[in-house]
Amino acid sequence: MTAATMLDVAREGILTFFVVGAPVMLVALAVGVGISLVQALTQIQEQTLVFVPKIIAVFAALLLLLPMMSHALGGYMTRIAERIVAGG
Repeated sequence: MTAATMLDVAREGILTFFVVGAPVMLVALAVGVGISLVQALTQIQEQTLVFVPKIIAVFAALLLLLPMMSHALGGYMTRIAERIVAGG
């Protein structure tokens, strides 16, 4: 396996990681910022108020995005398996 091949595999892995992880993280970020804004505007400083809406939003995002995530991970695994079968 050459260095260029290893870099290609690593690059594909990092891109797949971002495709799979970024949407859920962005949902969590958006909900967290929204709740923080509501807390700042209403001066309700309850620390546990953020967790329940964020958990619900992340679970909903996971349910909606699971087919896309599994397709991206399955495609990456297929490409890796093809490289292994081809001998590098």
